[in-house]
Formats: sequence, structure tokens, C-alpha cells
Amino acid sequence: MKRKKLFGTDGVRGVANIEPMTSETAMKLGRAAAYVFKNGKGRHRIVIGKDTRLSGYMIETALATGICSMGADVLLVGPLPTPGISFITSSMRADAGVVISASHNPYQDNGIKFFSRDGYKLPDELEMKMEELIFSGSLNELRPTANEVGRAFRMEDARGRYIVFLKNSFPQGMNLEGLRIVLDCGNGAAYKVATSVLEELGAEVIPIGVSPDGTNINEDCGSLYPEVMCNKVKEMRADLGIALDGDADRVIFADEQGNVIDGDVIMAVCAIDMIKKNTLKKKTLVATVMSNIGLDVALKEAGGKVVRADVGDRYVVEEMRRGGYNMGGEQSGHIVFLDYNTTGDGTLAALQVLKIMKERNKSLSELAKVMKSFPQTLVNVRVKKKIETDDIPGFSVAVKDIKSSLGDKGRLLVRYSGTEPVLRLMIEGQDKLSIEEMVQKLSELVKKEIGE
Repeated sequence: MKRKKLFGTDGVRGVANIEPMTSETAMKLGRAAAYVFKNGKGRHRIVIGKDTRLSGYMIETALATGICSMGADVLLVGPLPTPGISFITSSMRADAGVVISASHNPYQDNGIKFFSRDGYKLPDELEMKMEELIFSGSLNELRPTANEVGRAFRMEDARGRYIVFLKNSFPQGMNLEGLRIVLDCGNGAAYKVATSVLEELGAEVIPIGVSPDGTNINEDCGSLYPEVMCNKVKEMRADLGIALDGDADRVIFADEQGNVIDGDVIMAVCAIDMIKKNTLKKKTLVATVMSNIGLDVALKEAGGKVVRADVGDRYVVEEMRRGGYNMGGEQSGHIVFLDYNTTGDGTLAALQVLKIMKERNKSLSELAKVMKSFPQTLVNVRVKKKIETDDIPGFSVAVKDIKSSLGDKGRLLVRYSGTEPVLRLMIEGQDKLSIEEMVQKLSELVKKEIGE
């Protein structure tokens, strides 16, 4: 497949007001999206939502302009989690949905990602088609005029619709009374939604990261900084902590002792519970190459198995749909329950964990014992440019030596981030000190040649 110029692993992303995250490119993306997603005759509608970044206003306006200029209408829902946009898009029978967010990145960055009318993220082929339309200039010959241009409407009840949807994913007749929960929304898109859902279900909520000002999203809070949540859990003697990222499509937990519970452990807890209830299709969980080997061991002991996909919740979902599976996710906290929604949903995943805690009357630390993680070391090396790793002097020889040393008792993963100028180096093995030395050796080779 041809290399994409704009789209990465999760939409278009970059520093706001610098290409490609400019008003000009956003307008072109809006025009391309309106053209690609038009389905037959009549009026067409595209939903636009965003997180709490200051630059969201600028990009939202540009996208809406592009969409309207191609004859489609826009439904503006304001700040709402990424999975909320997916839900609104499909439930409103809109032609597409657009999310303005850079997820876990700092506020200076922003991004644009698209959902098709069924609520799923776009395949590579459709992103390529949009890029071809933009760079060929062919859209200039397709401008509608007069009463065929689009309109923009503000959708005031989107948040309420999404809250009702989330509560309906929790068992009727069950509530969260008696649970004290620290909730860190990362000053992001879920700052109102997640708090409302947990409180309406009866939990005592201790909210943090719920005062967005446009520049503090993900800043020392949320799933990127779980230690804040962990410390608050211990301070408030809470039953658990829940931390979301900026667009609330991922979640990280803390147990009642203040220990971090990552996405792998949560997937193990939920998947094994589903195996026991015979609701995990084909007794198979879809994870990525980043997930710990301990997840495979835990599922195997429970009578299930793990299938691996490329990094990115979009690729997890594609593998789930291809194989007919209904649960998947990532170590980072993207967890997908296709029985409920079409993409990773941090709040929905939290509700599934809370349901298991209530049903089994167990603490999160007790539930987490279903999986034992192998020692794993991940180093992110910021780079000036992304070159083939084989072109880094000494790198391929070092990789070969490490793989030989690990044998079948560990794993080495080397991959560039699809959203940042970062090379990720991850090693799993039985001895933590050894794998730390191995990663250090590799990272020094990278830093010497292409490090910032």
C-alpha cells in the first residue's frame, strides 16, 4: 500500500497551527470527508465533537466550514469523549463522525480522526482515498452552490444521550452504592460525563482532573500520570481509582492499596469473567504485540486464548471484526467491548470492572490476581528522524544477540510510534535486571545516531 501523507495510526495528528494541524488542512479534510461519506441523495449529516484543548475551537470551525462547503450538514456536540462521538454518529444515523483530539498528547498538539456511519474507525483504504482527493485538487471542481451548501447545528443533548447509553451498559437492578471511587478525568473530554455516570449509579465519587482550562489536558493527571490517582486513593481510603486520558477512550485503574492496574490486567479480569459466563466469543481475546506474555498465560489457564494485532485500537477492532470476537484491547487501557460500542471506551470499561466487583463481592486487588505479569521494560527514545532501524550502526546485531539470549522465555519489540517522533523499545523476560540492561544498550545506539 502507498504510504499515507496525513493519516497515522489514529487519524491526523500534530502540533496545533502547524501543518498538518492547521485550519487550512482541517478544512480540506472536512471537504474530503463530506464527499467520501455522502450516501445517496438528500441532506447528509456529519457529527463533530472534541476534547477540551484550546485549539479545538479553531479546528472545529475549519472542519465545519469544509463539510458545509461540500453540501453536508454538521452536528456540533462540543466536548465529548471519542467513544461518545462514535455512539452519537451511529445512533443519529449520521453519515460520519469526526473527533478533534490528540488523545493522551499535551495540549499543544491536536488531532482529527473519523468514524464511518456505523461508528467504526476508517480503514487505511478510505483514509488513502481522502488524501488523494485533497492532494489531487479534484474537489475544487465539485463545489455545490446556492441552497445545496450545508448548515451547522449545535446538538445540545449529546452528553445526556451518551450518559444514558453508558448507564444502560450496567446491569439493571445493580448500583454502586457503598463504593468510594477516585475519578481522574485528566481535565479532558469526560470531565462531566464520567462523574455523572458514576454518581447517578450511586457511587461516592472523589473527582480530580475535572477543571479544564484549554491548556491543562493530560497535565500531571489522568491515565498518563496514574500516581496522582494512586496517591488520592490511599489518602481518601477509597475502594479504587479510575483514570481516563484526554479523550476518555482509555482507562487505567488503581486498587484499594494504591497499586496501578493496567489494561492487560483489566483485560484478563474481564475476559476470564466472560469465559466463565460463556459470553467471550470463541473464548478469544484480541490484544496487541505490546501486551504482556502473562496475559496469554492467564487466558490459557482459564481455557481461552489471546490473538495479537498491530498496535492501535483501530487494528484491534479490525481483528475482532475479522475473527468474530467481541473483546479486545491494549495494555495502555484501550479496551473494546463490541457488544456495547465500536471503539475503546474508558468509562464503559470501568463500568464492566465495577460490575464484576459487585457481582463477586471482591476488591480490585483480589480480582487482579488472575494475571501475573512478566518483567517488562519499555523505553521511548525521541528521534530527529525515522529511519530504518537496520540502518542504525550496530542495532541489528544487538537485536539478534538479545533475541538469542531471550529464547522462548521473552520478547523484544521495536517499533516507531505512529503519532509521535518516538522509537519504542520493549523487552519482556524472566529477569528484570537483564532486560533493563538490554533495553539500555539498544536505546544508547538509537540516541547516538538519531536521538534528539
